[in-house]
Amino acid sequence: MAMTPRLDGKVAVVTGAASGIGLVTVERFVEEGARVVAADLREDAGRALEARFPGSVRFARCDVTKLPELKAAVDLAADAFGGLDVLFSNAGSGGLPGGVGAFDPEGWDATYALLVRSVAAGAAYALPHLRRRGGGSIVSTASIAGLQAGWGPLCYSSAKAAVIHWTRTAAAELAPERIRVNAICPGFIATGIFGHSLGLSDADAQALAGTVAQRSGAANPIGRSGRPEDIAEAAVYLSSDAAGFITGTHVVVDGGITVGPRHAWDRDAPGPIGQVLGLSRAQIDAMRAAKSGG
Repeated sequence: MAMTPRLDGKVAVVTGAASGIGLVTVERFVEEGARVVAADLREDAGRALEARFPGSVRFARCDVTKLPELKAAVDLAADAFGGLDVLFSNAGSGGLPGGVGAFDPEGWDATYALLVRSVAAGAAYALPHLRRRGGGSIVSTASIAGLQAGWGPLCYSSAKAAVIHWTRTAAAELAPERIRVNAICPGFIATGIFGHSLGLSDADAQALAGTVAQRSGAANPIGRSGRPEDIAEAAVYLSSDAAGFITGTHVVVDGGITVGPRHAWDRDAPGPIGQVLGLSRAQIDAMRAAKSGG
């Protein structure tokens, strides 16, 4: 017996929809039965996406830092498809580079406008539509950089931490209305965000994404690179009724890279004792074996 698509009959808005995680999520949402408003700055890519899925995807040119454009994209869901059930706030970039000493007020504000304010504003614009449906799901793309130091620039990392805590507090407020709020924390995912954060063109950023895909597998316990599909699958699940008892949390999709330091899962990596003593893991194991044998 054929299974009912997990998002059958649902209407979603996806921001940052024309490339990377957003693009694959739109594709998966449609495969699972949803109709989608694909919001993005890239006009050509967005129109092409709309043409690929006639009747199922509407493109909205949208800079999420421009709040009237964001509101128009959210409202288009109701205008085009009769309502809204899911908001996936995914648009983003690497934001302001550098650390504490590189503080720049304009860059800081621009990063927070993109990564935090758009999440809060999008939810506020979606709220009346979700209420009319009697509930729904809000999902945001956060990052492992919002959980631990060392995975991104200071401004980006603190912004993603803000998204994670916004998720908790918004979920608490909206739970009585059957509106679930969750975040996804990707690890190293092979997309153009790395190249774009370095100021590369779209073509060069995509080429760099290929390099990330080839090389990043060795950086995590799972042993393969993260793919946009991995995040899209999490977004499908959190948006579906199967996740009806899940709210106010963040789902880490990182191949295990944050489970602990490398020596916790890589037998060839020296642990802290080995680093202090200047001994390899093999040398320490040999010394322990000799002791137990004696």
